[in-house]
This record gives sequence, C-alpha cells and structure tokens, in this order.
Amino acid sequence: MQNDQIIRQKRERNARITGIVMSAVVHLCTLVLVSFSGLKYIYPPPQEQSMLIDFEQTPDILMQQPQGREPLAREVDPDRPVELTQQSDSPYEGELDNLTPQTEPDPVGDIDVPAPPQEEPALDPRAAFPGMARKDTSATTPHDATEADDAFKAGQARGNTESGRTDGKPNAHVQGRNTVGNIPRPVYNVQESGIVVVDIWVDNYGNVARAVPGGDGTTVLDKTLHAAARKAAMETHFNMSADAPAMQQGTITYYFNLK
Repeated sequence: MQNDQIIRQKRERNARITGIVMSAVVHLCTLVLVSFSGLKYIYPPPQEQSMLIDFEQTPDILMQQPQGREPLAREVDPDRPVELTQQSDSPYEGELDNLTPQTEPDPVGDIDVPAPPQEEPALDPRAAFPGMARKDTSATTPHDATEADDAFKAGQARGNTESGRTDGKPNAHVQGRNTVGNIPRPVYNVQESGIVVVDIWVDNYGNVARAVPGGDGTTVLDKTLHAAARKAAMETHFNMSADAPAMQQGTITYYFNLK
C-alpha cells in the first residue's frame, strides 16, 4: 500500500511539473511571436484625411415661357370679293356642240316586269337530324328498336332523367320535392314481373308518413310485391320544405322483373 501511494505521488508531482513547464513554454513562444510579428506603432502618426460633404439643396429652377404678342385678326373688307382656295372649274371643256337628243317619256308608260318566282326554302332533314346522315353501327349504338346489344339487358333504364318515367328503375313524383339519395329498391323473391304504383303522403320533413300500393298504373296484384313496394316507399326520403302542405301526396313507381 505504501509503495502504491509513493508511486502515485511521484506521478502527480511529475505531471504538475510537466504542466508548469509546458505552460511556461507556450507563454514564452507567444511573447516572442507577438514581439516580432505584432502590431507596429508608427510614430509620428500620419496626418488625418477627411472628406467634406455639402448637403446644401439647389434651388428649383422656374421654367418661364417666353411671352409673345397676341395674334390679331386683320381688318375685314366687306366690299372685297371672297378668295377661294380652290375653284370648282371643269378640268375639260368641250369645243363641239352636244348633239345627243333629249330623253322624252314613253307614251305607253312604265311596264311592270313581274319578279321571277322564288322557291320556298326547304329544311334539309340531315341538318335537323345529323344522326340520319350516319349509319348505325354496333360500336356507336348500344341498342335500337329491332336489335339490342349484349350490354343492354332487361330492366335497364331507357332514359336520362331521374324525375321522368324510366323503365326498370324506380322513380318518384312529388310536386316540388326531390328525393334525398337513391330510391330504395324493394326486396322480393317472387317470380313475377310487373309494375306497382304506390301512393305516398310526405310531411314537411321529407319523411313518407303513409304509403298505399296499388295506385293507377299497377299491373300486378301479388300481395308480396305490394308489401315489398310499400316497405321500400316508407324508407324513401325527400327534401325538407316548409312551404309544402303538411301532407303532400305523390307516387313512387316500382318495376319488378323475373329473377
């Protein structure tokens, strides 16, 4: 234990001495460097240089327009003839007499010449119906009156309106009201086809308060289809309207097809 303490004390003493020597060497080098390459003081100091700036504003130069004599009109002589700048004389005067006989009216008078008959303009049917000038092809016409394309299947709506009559797609008719979202389709498993018209009564909040199937236009009398149509009608919602009657009547038409 004593040997370790002695060794440790020697190391600390050596380290202290080494630090002192290194610090002295660094300070000595710094002093030598500053002495030979430091800032040099010039004596006597050079004369100071200065620059004078004049901030005096130059006065505005007033532009004066030279004044002349006012033009005066010359005195007018009323007895002197007027001098024209250009005379309207004929550039050429004929030397021979004009022997052309004077024109006299015909004793018969003017004769009415009938206007040529004009054809009534006819409308070109190709201009009114551009499709008539083109031949129908399977690439441009998905279906026609005689042949239907494979993409045109039974029950597809023939039309582009949500409020008008469409075949195969349910549509609602309530004056001044529109459906909110899609019209629910009835769920059924009966192998029958036909049309069921449901008379509905809609309140101000757009809810169907009453639905009675079998209205005008119904072509099927199956109770299952009537019940499915009534359930789908009760789930239909319309837009809210405070100006509408408390119970506004309308219809919803459903198309049932064979599955």
